[in-house]
Amino acid sequence: MKRWERCLELFGVFFRIGLFTFGGGYAMISLIEHEIGEKRKWIDGDELAELFAIAESTPGPIAVNSATYVGCRRAGVAGGVCATLGVVLPSFIIIYAISLMFERFMALTAVANAFRGIQVAVAFLILRAGWRMLRRVPRRGLELACCAGAALAVLAINLLGWRFSTVWLIICGGACGLLLRRAGRVGDGR
Repeated sequence: MKRWERCLELFGVFFRIGLFTFGGGYAMISLIEHEIGEKRKWIDGDELAELFAIAESTPGPIAVNSATYVGCRRAGVAGGVCATLGVVLPSFIIIYAISLMFERFMALTAVANAFRGIQVAVAFLILRAGWRMLRRVPRRGLELACCAGAALAVLAINLLGWRFSTVWLIICGGACGLLLRRAGRVGDGR
């Protein structure tokens, strides 16, 4: 397959992902995982987990970062640009169209009810993606302790209503990952 054909394919795949996913990047994780990992087998499960971790910890939306990475990996810089445009363009078109008639659009009862239903679907997609990522965590003490600690920290922050930047959670998670990696090397005798 030629590079321009790969670029068109990347644009099409990510355009569909962007078009049919409501709720932002986290809701897209499940669709990206299905399309890229399961259906097309462009990236395996372990690399997908790493992709989402890196896409979350780098500046920008997770879906855009994921699309850019997959595009670059499949077809170089041109592929990254095509995949990124593909995932962003549907949202841009929809939001622009809605902005032209926002007040009349939101006043429609059917639209308000549809958005309530979409919220439930988005919550499910985010939970599904989280569950699938959690299943990939190695079943060793330190990794499980880090997962439990992160979950408890997020739960406590939300329940107690603390204002806490997620940037610090990401930094703490990265530090824990580095410490676990270091501990694993020491334990392996490396």
